[in-house]
Amino acid sequence: MIPELMNRAAALLQAYRGRGLKIATAESCTGGLVAALLTEISGSSAVVERGFVTYSNEAKTELIGVPAEMIASEGAVSEKVARAMAEGALAHSRADVAVGITGVAGPTGGTLTKPVGLVHFGLARKGAGTVHLERRYGDLGRETVRRRAVEDALSLLEQALR
Repeated sequence: MIPELMNRAAALLQAYRGRGLKIATAESCTGGLVAALLTEISGSSAVVERGFVTYSNEAKTELIGVPAEMIASEGAVSEKVARAMAEGALAHSRADVAVGITGVAGPTGGTLTKPVGLVHFGLARKGAGTVHLERRYGDLGRETVRRRAVEDALSLLEQALR
């Protein structure tokens, strides 16, 4: 893992642990990279409650309750689905904060309206509204898009503490 990301993740875990908060992730285009980064750190089990890798549309529906009709009408890569993923991860876990990530990492799969590099994030917190973030990284290569999505997911989790 990249040292800067490891340091951020360690600080994030320490801050969550200090407040007695737990995290859940619902990841599509990142394929579990956020959960993997967090759990790379010893003692992360005190904070990381669970991670859902919901790569397929069916997994989004079956594991975290994203309505199939929403995916059909909005597309898996959309603000509504990202919000629903975060809210579903929160509802299907014992976490206090959940992040949902869905996007087009490439190199294939992009369209005119949903190009490669488009990623939507949702951040759900108990007792608070769900936050949405949209990023258009561009066609920078699959690895770079996914890494940047992990960085932005960490930023959202940091923001949840403020």
